[in-house]
Amino acid sequence: MTADEAATLNAFLDYHRHTLALKTEGLTDDQLRLRSVPPSNLSLLGLVRHMAEVEQYWFQSVLLGQENAEGHFWTKENEDGDFDDVDTADVAADFAVWRAEVEAARSAAAGLPLETVGKKPRRGRPVTLRWILTHMIEEYARHNGHADLLRELIDGSTGE
Repeated sequence: MTADEAATLNAFLDYHRHTLALKTEGLTDDQLRLRSVPPSNLSLLGLVRHMAEVEQYWFQSVLLGQENAEGHFWTKENEDGDFDDVDTADVAADFAVWRAEVEAARSAAAGLPLETVGKKPRRGRPVTLRWILTHMIEEYARHNGHADLLRELIDGSTGE
């Protein structure tokens, strides 16, 4: 609790990444695909796929300026493919994509000052690494709340 700002933000982000991993641990592919309640398309697998997209967008596209016409799981035809298309998805492959995007995000941000401005503006406005890290903590925290409810629905597990 005495680390500098960059270390603190990165530690909180890693905590939330780890929390999502814990919420999905030990479940079958079918359990990971289970939707919450109609008409919601939320599932634990969908959340993992969504977070892979979010990691890629903020760190690779916004921070580093890479152009990604489409994501791993969404297309121009279906922008909710990360959530919609889980029924026949390859669960192991999708988790590997998420883990790879987390590692790529860590690499993209490593050693950069928090004041670093991303190479691609968001809605016409510059974005700093500080903002990206803070937003990612918020994004994971919100979706980890969803993951808590989904996991409790599946097997009654709560906590973490």
